Amino acid sequence: MLRVGEALIEKIHEHGARDYPNECCGALLGNDEGANRTVLGLVPLVNQRNDSPRNRFSITADDVRLAEKEASAKGWELIGWYHSHPDSPARPSEFDREHAWPWYSYIIFQVEKGEPREMRSWRLDDDRVKYQEEGIEFISSVPR
Repeated sequence: MLRVGEALIEKIHEHGARDYPNECCGALLGNDEGANRTVLGLVPLVNQRNDSPRNRFSITADDVRLAEKEASAKGWELIGWYHSHPDSPARPSEFDREHAWPWYSYIIFQVEKGEPREMRSWRLDDDRVKYQEEGIEFISSVPR
């Protein structure tokens, strides 16, 4: 289960609406308690994809280092990533699977005609063959 505060959901939605019709992306920071994770903060990133930002996103090694540094400074972990699917369902594409890493949570959310819609979270199996959907618990406030 991935626990996410409503204020952070709103920030993710705003990022997706602002970057529409391109995909947005960012890092999820928080605590990993084994089967459960809590998102405590975000690092919105710039989609580094120049050739097809409408249906692909890319992050750099510098983006990963930035997210890890911000998480560490707060005593948290980098627990995952989020990105939007403009005018497409909130499920991983084959491209997403090929570029994902096991262990991390991946929030994918649909932005339909500029409006945020369905949001789902996924974890890639260790063998990298397929994802498992991870439940999202929307909470009014995030525990510290």
